[in-house]
Amino acid sequence: MANKIYFNQANIGYSAESPILTDVSFSIGEGEVVYLIGKTAAGKSSLLKTMYAEIPLLDGEAVVAEYDLNNLRSKKIPYLRRKVSVVFQDFQLLSDRNVHDNLVFVLKATGWTKSAQIKARILEVLTQVGLVEKEYEMPHQLSGGEQQRVAIARALLNDPEIILADEPTGNLDPETSDEIFQLFHSIAKMGCAIFLVTHNTQMISRYPARTLQCVDGTVKEVMSNDAPIDFELLMQ
Repeated sequence: MANKIYFNQANIGYSAESPILTDVSFSIGEGEVVYLIGKTAAGKSSLLKTMYAEIPLLDGEAVVAEYDLNNLRSKKIPYLRRKVSVVFQDFQLLSDRNVHDNLVFVLKATGWTKSAQIKARILEVLTQVGLVEKEYEMPHQLSGGEQQRVAIARALLNDPEIILADEPTGNLDPETSDEIFQLFHSIAKMGCAIFLVTHNTQMISRYPARTLQCVDGTVKEVMSNDAPIDFELLMQ
């Protein structure tokens, strides 16, 4: 299984003098789902931002979607971000455009020009997330779960190697959260690596996978694919 994300003795943060995370070492393979847990301000968001080159790697080694973050030139960052999609807690849909036009905007911004190909790709991703019938709805006409599905469809448009999901069920009810976790696991089966930041320990228990924790200024593996985990003890 090829590594899609690889960190080795990496330091992460905004300043080399005071890194947020140090000695970070882990890897994530093709088609693998990995969860990241941790308390607020433990460094989870900084780790994600390093992966999609919003903040630079301070020290150590890191390769994401075959891009060496130590030698990543600014002109290459857009190409990295075509391979690494991000799904946010608050959906971040364009409120003045319907679902179709939200997706068209991303495709055109990333170089798609042929109308037939754009139409076909939108149909593909909306089918994948189960929202074909909502293509011309406005975001405010959708439930929270439907908006998050649109956000996931948007993340899939350019066939990414990696999806980074930052608390994707933070604003959703338990039943809808369950559907979103199922969807991420189904996407992973198609070969996309999923790195999912979450506080939803109930969903991790229901859909077990490797789990990492930001704790004590670093990242530790706390759960293999099927081992039980005591979340209450971990989060103390």
